[in-house]
Amino acid sequence: MKALIIEDEEIIANLLQQKIEKADATIDVIAKLPSLKTARRWFSSNAQPDMIFMDIQLSDGVSFDLFEQFTLTCPIIFTTAYDEYAVRAIKLNGADYLLKPVDEEELKKAIIKCKKIVENQNRPPVDLMSLVRSIMNPNEQQNTFKEKFVVNSRNQWVIVNTKDIAVLTKDALNYIYLFNGERYILDYDTLDEVEELLDPRQFYRANRQYIINIDAIAAVKPSMNSKLLVKMKGPNDKVEIDMSREKAPLFRKWLNR
Repeated sequence: MKALIIEDEEIIANLLQQKIEKADATIDVIAKLPSLKTARRWFSSNAQPDMIFMDIQLSDGVSFDLFEQFTLTCPIIFTTAYDEYAVRAIKLNGADYLLKPVDEEELKKAIIKCKKIVENQNRPPVDLMSLVRSIMNPNEQQNTFKEKFVVNSRNQWVIVNTKDIAVLTKDALNYIYLFNGERYILDYDTLDEVEELLDPRQFYRANRQYIINIDAIAAVKPSMNSKLLVKMKGPNDKVEIDMSREKAPLFRKWLNR
């Protein structure tokens, strides 16, 4: 499969190419374009690739401008340093995104998603105007976050307020732990599905197994190999969550708002 990188920082573009090739050896990065000008020239004389990795803010403008001139139907993964509301806007409008610095596990998931889209030839259109409006007006997105979950407990439905959830975890099933210590099974197949429903300023995906509420964190302790150990407040204080060193800088930035 052929991939294109649009990124104005040469070092970042080269590093992204290395990560892509490491994540999937079948992907061939055919070009790295450093600006809107070079991208326009490239698309004017080349067929579109199977997938595009595209930075939003380039040295000579915003990459969304390309869509005004070219009809691109291949999957696009935006690589961005925008805040959480902006990346949620991207996700909600049919595209995908990777936060800088690009996490290798997230990259693998995005590539798998793109390959399925290409193989099935079934891609919902990206609502670009809605996407741009959402990024320019982040407050408009706040009503899109899920406020309540309905869970089953002892043969009855229980309504759980999202703000009362301290931790979400994946074991054999998906579970939620409330601030009061109660635990319920969540009727979703994956944590990825749940993550998209949550306010990213309130909830953070620590690793594959845990999503944590910022108000449930008691302390963060550095551990071996620059990893972090996140300790939760009681009555969930027995829950200790490991976080990779790659995620540590982003997590600190998320906490230090």
